[in-house]
Amino acid sequence: MPADSTLHAPGRWRTVDILTCAVLAVAFGVVFWAWNFVWAGVDPALTFFPPLAGILYGVWLIPAVLAPLIVRRAGAGLLTEALAATVSALLGSVWGLLVVYQGLVQGLGGELAFAAGRYRRFGTAAAVAAGALACFAATLWDVFVYYPTYDLWAYKVPYIAFAMLSGAIVAGLGSRALVKAMLPTGVLDRFPAGRERARI
Repeated sequence: MPADSTLHAPGRWRTVDILTCAVLAVAFGVVFWAWNFVWAGVDPALTFFPPLAGILYGVWLIPAVLAPLIVRRAGAGLLTEALAATVSALLGSVWGLLVVYQGLVQGLGGELAFAAGRYRRFGTAAAVAAGALACFAATLWDVFVYYPTYDLWAYKVPYIAFAMLSGAIVAGLGSRALVKAMLPTGVLDRFPAGRERARI
């Protein structure tokens, strides 16, 4: 059966599912905090076309895709993304506590893709869609909260488009690649994702 057709009925949350989301959140919260400096360093170099900064966005959306691909529970992306954003804020995000609310928005965006498949499809197509939708939600927040006066076609639309591309590739395909890389190690054997091990 192709990976995109992998079916799994979402069940009850287990302790191991919650702990896994929490561990991913802490790890990526640190990554988020570090990536803030990358964004701050690269952004000034893009003055020739500021919307291109959206291409850096995908890293911030990985938990919203990776967690659901592993534990396959409704709300996994929302929980992990929001917790990661909270960890980032506690470490000293330049955006302060607003980043926590944005984490919730990002997580909800990613959840839409898996919800559309009734939490039964966790293949490449779902991962790519989740990454793109999470970035769409994130940058929609940006243009309303941070860039409300910026030009729609000169900045907002291309910024969102570049971010969605980044989300699809980095968060979507990147998360699928991480899962595939972990499968042979056996660390996912306790999760629904581990059932793909024999097919990969």
